[in-house]
Amino acid sequence: MSIIRRFGDRKILVIGDLIADQFVYGAIDRVSREAPVFILKHEHTETLPGGAANCAMNLASLGAAVSLIGVRGNDEPGNAVNEKLNSAGVDTTGLLVKDALRTTTKVRILAGQLHSTRQQVIRIDYLGDPLTDMIVREKLREVVLEQAHTVDAVIVSDYNYGVADGEMAAFTRDVAAARKIPLLADSRFRLKSFAGFTSATPNEDEVEQLLSKQIASVAELESAAEELREQLGYRALLVTRGGHGMMLLEDGVPAIHIAAVGSHEPVDVTGAGDTVIAAYALALASDSSFPDAARIANYAGGLVIMKRGTASVTCEELESSVLHSDIS
Repeated sequence: MSIIRRFGDRKILVIGDLIADQFVYGAIDRVSREAPVFILKHEHTETLPGGAANCAMNLASLGAAVSLIGVRGNDEPGNAVNEKLNSAGVDTTGLLVKDALRTTTKVRILAGQLHSTRQQVIRIDYLGDPLTDMIVREKLREVVLEQAHTVDAVIVSDYNYGVADGEMAAFTRDVAAARKIPLLADSRFRLKSFAGFTSATPNEDEVEQLLSKQIASVAELESAAEELREQLGYRALLVTRGGHGMMLLEDGVPAIHIAAVGSHEPVDVTGAGDTVIAAYALALASDSSFPDAARIANYAGGLVIMKRGTASVTCEELESSVLHSDIS
């Protein structure tokens, strides 16, 4: 519990791709005469911070001081996300606004009968253009240099939209190494671009894809994950396994398997990876060991998947969840 109680004294820097997660809710009214499709009567629309912005929201919810560095468009989704971040206390002075850029927006349509639970029926993605502006890239590096000297850990949240490229990865690695602070990567597609970091949180499928091999057993997963950890030069690698929990590979230590907590039937897994790396990084920044940080992240993940939409976990919820655990 003492680890979690240190969260409020820590400051974390998040660098990466901001996404606007938009949820459109409606009730199925009738079948259209124009085509064999349902007509959805709109109820309300909600725009929430996604991607790196969701990671920042989770850190703030857990009590940390948070700064977010990235790029957004000067458009309605970008403005809505920025407002939510500011309301949560996230420092957005490092979030550059580019008029010519469209904020990447993922629209989820949730429908149901009048008195039933709304279920996601389709997702529509509005993707921003690749970040090719060298002036903007240089400004991002300047902001990283300005803000990193006061933080206790750095998270790079890469959703392959351009902020966290190889150049930024190398630059951030040098900055974190000079400060001797934890540096963590969350990358769905390009984890090999983030070699030399402290740790990362891929899932099982991503481990398979990164090594171009199929994994048929837990023993094979252990071997593959250790191979990946060694390739990337990480002190530890935390592999998330959905309903099977997590597996931690630490240099010179046998693999640790952590059972999933809570329900095995999640309500919504949207953004759960952002919650996991937020709790994991914050625990490491609070002088936790890798095993205890992994267990704390496991509890945070178990809590957030029971919430609908892009959600966060509070420090109070996390404390309550681990109250009877062996984490001190």
